[in-house]
Amino acid sequence: MESESESGAAADTPPLETLSFHGDEEIIEVVELDPGPPDPDDLAQEMEDVDFEEEEEEDEGNDEGWVLEPQEGVVGSMEGPDDSEVTFALHSASVFCVSLDPKTNTLAVTGGEDDKAFVWRLSDGDLLFECAGHKDSVTCAGFSHDSTLVATGDMSGLLKVWQVDTKEEVWSFEAGDLEWMEWHPRAPVLLAGTADGNTWMWKVPNGDCKTFQGPNCPATCGRVLPDGKRAVVGYEDGTIRIWDLKQGNPIHVLKGTEGHQGPLTCVATNQDGSLILTGSVDCQAKLVSATTGKVVGVFRPETVTSQPSLGEGEESESNSVESLGFCSVMPLAAVGYLDGTLAIYDLSTQTLRHQCQHQSGIVQLLWEAGTAVVYTCSLDGVVRLWDARTGRLLTDYRGHTAEILDFALSKDASLVVTTSGDHKAKVFCVQRPDR
Repeated sequence: MESESESGAAADTPPLETLSFHGDEEIIEVVELDPGPPDPDDLAQEMEDVDFEEEEEEDEGNDEGWVLEPQEGVVGSMEGPDDSEVTFALHSASVFCVSLDPKTNTLAVTGGEDDKAFVWRLSDGDLLFECAGHKDSVTCAGFSHDSTLVATGDMSGLLKVWQVDTKEEVWSFEAGDLEWMEWHPRAPVLLAGTADGNTWMWKVPNGDCKTFQGPNCPATCGRVLPDGKRAVVGYEDGTIRIWDLKQGNPIHVLKGTEGHQGPLTCVATNQDGSLILTGSVDCQAKLVSATTGKVVGVFRPETVTSQPSLGEGEESESNSVESLGFCSVMPLAAVGYLDGTLAIYDLSTQTLRHQCQHQSGIVQLLWEAGTAVVYTCSLDGVVRLWDARTGRLLTDYRGHTAEILDFALSKDASLVVTTSGDHKAKVFCVQRPDR
């Protein structure tokens, strides 16, 4: 992702009553690498439950969709060992997205540049069914909160939903060019952001719809808050809006110096939904109170490694925040940058605790639930596990021959599922000596 970053300093921000911040940042260590949920909300209560039968039997599958050995002649240049247990090989182009079913963590859905999406079994790679009918790259895919439905969305804005147990398409809609898509955390409600600035919300499968009109620019990222009543959406012009999903109006709008100085790339919330973290191509991550809508901390990459000098005629690759997230057991946040820096910040003091350097850009990061372990995937095709308490690398997993474009982590952190530009999805069994 190439974009111009701007270095304008953020304005002074008011303190958060429950946290104490100061502006000093301290790098403790730099690591170099060698090569209970809230009750159902008003929105969910107003929506009728859609009854789906439990999946009673497994599909026979399709043996052609998986292989257990490293593949020959795969597109890419990163050769080496394959640590994966299962490789799903039905895609014929880059695989852009992956999601696991939240109820059992036994199924994956992947979407790719080949205009295809597949639902398949993690244990052996057997294909359950193809999510057919897309005519553009499938960039978004995910299961509903109860795993009964699976949604896929392509770049043109065509969204489709299937009932998992019957494998039948139950709903579709054509919106504008798709930027992001997410299921509501406890209702059969699908949200999506599009290039025209709209955020859409549909009840599935009856199709009842609301739209939340943003600025006249793409809604580049979004996330439903844990209470299910609000959503935070980031836009290309740097603004951030916190929406009331029931009333359809913005509760808070952050723009100008309060917002970002470039398009937003990612957004995350902490476990109780009290804090929001936003990232942008301006290389800043902003900590926002979900209650007041005020910025209560800004993480700036003063210490992010500089780009190597380029020869005449070569363009400098802009740095940006690519992914971020909160630790669930310690007051820590992780920010991943396109230049390969993983920064671990202490939220209590707004200091940089650790800086872990990758040799290529970070695509995504995920925290393991209940621990201080953060996972990263990067453009070098490697998944890495970091101990955020010490900043040390725990282990890594290899097997892709091109960049990793997305990954998902099972609830018990026993499996990592990755997708790549090598046309493959892989399942890695996570084994750690510390547990």
